[in-house]
Formats: sequence, C-alpha cells, structure tokens
Amino acid sequence: MPGIKIQWKSILLLLAGIAFIFLTSFLYFVFSPVDDRHVTSTVDIPRGTGFVEIVDTLEKTGLVRNKPYFYALAILKRSSRHIRAGEYELASSMSPNEIIGRLVRGMIKGYKVTIPEDWSLQEVADLLSSPEFRLVNRDTFLAAARDRDFLRSLNIQGPSAEGYLFPNTYIFNRTTGPREIIKAMVHQFWKVFTPEMRARAEQMGLSVHEAVTLASLIGKETGLKSEKALISAVFRNRLQREMKLQCDPTAVYDLERFSGAVKRSHLRRKSPYNTYIIEGLPPGPIANPGADSLQAALHPAAADFLYFVSRQDGSHEFSKTYLAHNEAIIKYRRISEAMKEAEKTAEPVNQLPMEP
Repeated sequence: MPGIKIQWKSILLLLAGIAFIFLTSFLYFVFSPVDDRHVTSTVDIPRGTGFVEIVDTLEKTGLVRNKPYFYALAILKRSSRHIRAGEYELASSMSPNEIIGRLVRGMIKGYKVTIPEDWSLQEVADLLSSPEFRLVNRDTFLAAARDRDFLRSLNIQGPSAEGYLFPNTYIFNRTTGPREIIKAMVHQFWKVFTPEMRARAEQMGLSVHEAVTLASLIGKETGLKSEKALISAVFRNRLQREMKLQCDPTAVYDLERFSGAVKRSHLRRKSPYNTYIIEGLPPGPIANPGADSLQAALHPAAADFLYFVSRQDGSHEFSKTYLAHNEAIIKYRRISEAMKEAEKTAEPVNQLPMEP
C-alpha cells in the first residue's frame, strides 16, 4: 500500500538521521579534546584495577565527560582488558582516543633522576625514596643492594652495590622495582668499566673491586678532574710504601646519614673502613665514582707526592715530605681560621697532622 511504503520510508529516513547524528556525535567525542582547559592530571592505576573502576577514576579526574561513549570506544578498540597499570600523566587537551591509546600502550609517567658522582648507596636510596620521586621503598632498595645472590648475578663481588651504581641521569617509573633500578645502574657501570680497564687493573695488581674502591676514595677527596690523577698518585705511593691512606671520608663512611665536618674523634673510630686505623684499602667502595675517578684510579699521575691539604677553595696543595705538608697545613689553617673562626672545632681533618 502506498501509504505504508511512505511511512516506512519516513521511519527509515528518521533512523538514518538519528544514526548519522549519533555517529557524528560519537566521532566528535572520539577525536576531539576532552575540553579546552589544557589541564594535566596524574592518574595512578594500580595492578588489578578493573576497567569500570578505571573509567570512574578518569571521570573524577575530569578526563571522561561521556562514560557510555567512552565504554563504546573501548569496546570498539578491544582495549578494555589491555590497559596497563601504572602512573599516567594525561591532559584534558587529549582526545578520548589518545587517552585510551596511552593507557593501552603503557605510556607510563617517567621520572628523570640524576645520580651525582660520589654519592653513597644510602644517599642514592634517600633520593629515590624522597617525596619528589617515591620510586622505591628505602629499606627495600637497600636490602636488594645488599643481597649477595642478587649481587653475584650482576657480577659484583662486594657486600653491596656500593661503587657500582653508576652516576648518570636515568628515567624510571613507579612500576620499576628496586632490583630493576639497581640493574640499570650496574649495567651502565659495566658499559663504562671496559675490558681494557679490567686488564689495566690486573696490570696494576688490583682486582676490579679494589680499583672501584680506590676510585671511590679519589672521588670523595676531590671534585676537580684536574686533581684526580694526583690524588690517585698519592694513594698509590702510600700503598707501595705501606703507609696508611688516611683518607678522611673513610672514617665516617659507615655512620648512618653522617653530615658535617670530620673531627679528630672520628679518626680514632674502630671501623673496617677507617683508613686512619686499617692498613691498605677499605673492604669496599665508600661511594659511587664517576668515569673520571675510575680512570684516575687506573692511571695515577707520574708524581711522588705523599700528602695533600685543602686550599679551602676546593683544590689541594700536594707535598712530597711530611715537613712540607706540615708547612702547608699551617698556611691553610690560618686561612681557614680567618674565614671560619666559629668553626674551629669542626675544621677538616686533612688539616690535622696525623703523621708519622
């Protein structure tokens, strides 16, 4: 009947119009920014979180404005079961399609962490666990760094990862475990400490662990690249003459979170690391040296210095005899006292004669 055909055509046109409007609206939703506020939010998705709960979280954060459409998009992309856990940095200027894409690809927020040269294991743990990063639990990180089986798997012969956490800039996220972070730093160490350097250490009569230990002492004594080979020469000469190294930082290395100046009382501490007490090198590194310190340990300067004293400006004066060293001590002690009269009781110990 003509009337019925016309009615069906009207219905079909109406349905087609509705479908077109819906499709247009849906596509606009999918590919348009959530809003124009350009607000960036950090969204944490714990392991085991369900898709509905994830969408609820995104909605509360202002990143989902139309939940049914978002569900439909996830179903069409078959992504509802493939969202990866982690911490994400998402912006309202992103489209829902881009947001789902980032969640599925696991584009987790990374934290750029710079480990300075000559920081100790404890200082590295403090940085990684600080409120700024919250990448590790401090105690868990330290436990992993002292796990002998784990260390052997990383080709580390010492009692901890001290010395092998190579100072560099890394990018970690909060799903990266402590062991993975340690692995990354140690992997970087072995990239820097080449087979040629290992051969050089053997030529000098040093194991890799001893070379790294020596490098850590050099790095703690000076931050000047130009002085490292000279500091290395002093330690090398003293070792050959069976003189105590008397490296100030070793006297306080095993004190928990030590800060401030090393004093006379510290030099008398009974510690396996205190080179004012023990003979030769300490049992392991006291910090994590950089490439310059490692090279200096393996290539000491051709100099016969046995002593050095701070000039109070970051550099040092080197001496061949104890008499010359004492004269340098008196000279720079006067400068120190003039500069810091109030800190006489906390003056640096490398100005305190301990020889012979």
